[in-house]
Amino acid sequence: MILRFSIRTGPLLALIAAFLLSLVAISPGYAIEPIKIARDDVALDLSGAVQIYRNQGQNFQVSTAPGPDGIVRRIEVEANDARSSGDWGVFALANTTDQQIDRLIVAPHFRLVNSGIFWPDLGSSRIAAITPSEGFALDRQVSQDADVFQVTLDPGAVVTFIAELASPRLPQVYLWAPEAYKDSVNSYTLYRGIVIGIAGLLALFLTILFVVKGTSMFPATAALSWAVLAYICVDFGFVNEVIDIAPGNQQIWRAGTEVALAATFVVFLFAYLNLNRWHGHFSYGALLWIAGLLLIAGVAVVDPAVAAGIARVSFAATAVVGLGLIVMLGFRGYDRAIMLVPSWVMVLAWLTASWMAITGVLNNDIVQPALGGGLILIILLIGFTVIQHAFAGGALHQGLFSDLERQALAVVGSGDTVWDWDVLRDRVTTRPDVSAQLGLPPNSLGGPARNWLPVLHADDRDSFRTTLDVVLEHRRGRVIQNFRLRGADGHYHWFSLRARPVVGSDGEVIRCVGTLVDVTEQKKSEERLLHDAVHDNLTGLPNRELFLTRLDAIISVAKTEQSVRPTVLIIDIDRFKQVNDGLGISAGDTILLTIARRLHRLIKPSDALSRFSGDQFAFMLLSEQDPARIAAFADSIKQAIRAPVNFAKREIVLTASIGLVSWTAAQGAATDMVKDAELAMQQAKRFGGDRIEPFRPAFRSVGTDRVQLESDLHRAVERKELTLVYQPIVRLEDRSVAGFEALLRWDHPRRGAIPPSDFIPVAETSGLIVQLGLFAMQRAAEDLAGWQKQIGDTPLSVSVNLSSRQLLRRDLVSDVRSVVARANIKPICFRLELTESLVMDNPEQSAHVLNKLKKLGIGLSIDDFGTGYSSLSYLTRFPFDTIKIDKSFLDDPSPKRAVLLKSMVNMAHELGMSVVAEGISDERDALELRQMGCEYVQSYMFGAPIQSDAVLRMLKEQYPVVQA
Repeated sequence: MILRFSIRTGPLLALIAAFLLSLVAISPGYAIEPIKIARDDVALDLSGAVQIYRNQGQNFQVSTAPGPDGIVRRIEVEANDARSSGDWGVFALANTTDQQIDRLIVAPHFRLVNSGIFWPDLGSSRIAAITPSEGFALDRQVSQDADVFQVTLDPGAVVTFIAELASPRLPQVYLWAPEAYKDSVNSYTLYRGIVIGIAGLLALFLTILFVVKGTSMFPATAALSWAVLAYICVDFGFVNEVIDIAPGNQQIWRAGTEVALAATFVVFLFAYLNLNRWHGHFSYGALLWIAGLLLIAGVAVVDPAVAAGIARVSFAATAVVGLGLIVMLGFRGYDRAIMLVPSWVMVLAWLTASWMAITGVLNNDIVQPALGGGLILIILLIGFTVIQHAFAGGALHQGLFSDLERQALAVVGSGDTVWDWDVLRDRVTTRPDVSAQLGLPPNSLGGPARNWLPVLHADDRDSFRTTLDVVLEHRRGRVIQNFRLRGADGHYHWFSLRARPVVGSDGEVIRCVGTLVDVTEQKKSEERLLHDAVHDNLTGLPNRELFLTRLDAIISVAKTEQSVRPTVLIIDIDRFKQVNDGLGISAGDTILLTIARRLHRLIKPSDALSRFSGDQFAFMLLSEQDPARIAAFADSIKQAIRAPVNFAKREIVLTASIGLVSWTAAQGAATDMVKDAELAMQQAKRFGGDRIEPFRPAFRSVGTDRVQLESDLHRAVERKELTLVYQPIVRLEDRSVAGFEALLRWDHPRRGAIPPSDFIPVAETSGLIVQLGLFAMQRAAEDLAGWQKQIGDTPLSVSVNLSSRQLLRRDLVSDVRSVVARANIKPICFRLELTESLVMDNPEQSAHVLNKLKKLGIGLSIDDFGTGYSSLSYLTRFPFDTIKIDKSFLDDPSPKRAVLLKSMVNMAHELGMSVVAEGISDERDALELRQMGCEYVQSYMFGAPIQSDAVLRMLKEQYPVVQA
């Protein structure tokens, strides 16, 4: 330091300056008031007397306190310490005695009092140097915890001290008598050593306990005790004695221990209360909290004040959250939470005292050591609580319980409610109170047993009363009963009571004690299982078994009541498998639900609807007895199913085959009625579906006939019993024969002629249709070749019908090519006919196969045009060259018939197709069709189906014979 007086001019100017300085000194606003010191003053607090000057730079000028002569001097001080912050502190001391006084100026590095919550002051070197206005420079004394300077004041001297500050804050400055300061340091050292020793022993003991027990509660407590020990060692300056810590790193150590204390406090609270057992969110919250504190520990290296502030807030938040958890779990009867109450009260008290200290409400030197000791007391109490858990329940492991205690523990462990009826006092007690479970006022079911009767279900009251009376009367037995109790919300809860009487010395029942268990969920499960056993899982409708049971009951009534005549209807959705295959099973389920809802709307309260299988439903009709009304009801079912179903932006139209049978006295059981209705339904499907078929006794032999028919059909192919007949296709213009349609016939050796409507479906299902189709193509091509050889090269064609199995075969194209080549006919003369439904069953595959057939040069005709799919887009997608108008359009008596026929003919011509009209019955129709532009007709009016030799005779009459 360099001390300079500011008066450097001549004598006159010096006198003027002295005069001006005396005037300034006289002014009270600028004078420094000195602190008067007596010999008996052991310790003086100079904190309030120090005047702080901020941002004064390296050179600082100040006026001194008035000396004994009353003169105020102006001095200038220059900083020469690298730790100087540019801030200065000024105070003055006055020795009022006649003796020399030695004192110590002490500025502690860290002081918890008034350190602050956010961005706290974590301590540092406070004073770099002190310069007196007179006398020698002050000597710095060696100290790890404070800046200590020794000062000597002469008798009557008034000295102004300029302190060069090493940090912006100067929390406290004391003036100590040397011996008194030494005694104070020694006393605090002893206290701190005792506290650190207790903390170390406690941390070591809890660590040993963790090794012995190993549960999560003990390592968490041990970690908290070690964090407290680390905090106290840093706070009491013990770490500085063990480790050489640089002056700038003390703040990092202090912030780190505060973060560790906050983190282990969270871990202890979570582990001790075992919060993960209550809810998974507690685990996530604790993990996030601890992870955040660990990140803050990294921040402590960069900004210790921020880390320490967050740690202090976290510690306080943990204490508050812990209080809420302890209160909540304590009300639930959790013993750990209850036992932690004393420790947490101390935590809250310690937290309150700490808050008062760091905010400056408590301001004395013993607050900081006292808080350190209080922290040890908290850990000590927590340790006792943990030890109690560690060694509690020893008798459980030693097996010292009596049978009565063991039974009591078993009841408590099972969670059952204890039901106790004191017969002598007529008082029923339940523990825990079952009234709370029902939402009723507390103890509303206590008292006399009759209090239970109003709450019991009406069907259970007599049984409950009778059971208790029987026990009292017979003085033995057991009470095993299930009953329902009404809750406050009006819903009933099922309970199972298991109790037995206690007989007194006089042989009378004095008590009845047992357990009461809520079995509501069990009963609901049983009801669900029972419902699922007799109901369909998808639609919720009764299944086949329940339907038959109900039908049996109705039949038993019908045998005695003339007014009861049940009718059974079996409904099967036609071609529903194609819906599942094309749209998926989930779409099929959705459609079935829609159909079930439509059918359910048709039934009346006396009727019943059931789902038998995948796409099969059953009706039991009791509301209608008249046959005409039963037929109308069946038709309404048919129309309900035919209504389009909207799914995935498309309309799906379904049809149903319905079989029905009405009860007669000859029918014995429900299974017989259902079997007859199913036979009628199967017959409806054989006739093409989309129809209602009443049961006829002849249907019972259809199944066996079908099996025999299939066997005979196999032999028919081998024995060549199948033949072809040909129906002419005639030109309307000149009535000449343009071609023939080949039709398959079977002449059975025993049954005679069997129509195609009987054996073609059998061939389809048995797989023989492919063999029959190949036979028809070969025979028709050979016959056509023979006719052309006889009549010459005339425009003549032959058409063969194609089945669905043939269309989907990969070898179809090669088969047709082989047939045409073997017969040596022109491909244009050979035609294949397909129905709309057949093509649209698999449009992609159909388009692929038909395009290949068209490349061979053969003709393709669409049969039964207008009776299948409503969409006409297939006419442009598939390479047809001829359409055959179905007979139903010609038989239509409505006035729109002509418009519709003309539209179809014109449409075909616009698409480049020719038209064949089927089923013409009179000349008027032929003339009308010719005027519309129709080219060909095919009907019995122009020729019935004939054999091949008859065809040849017909052709020879029409065309001249060509000579070889």
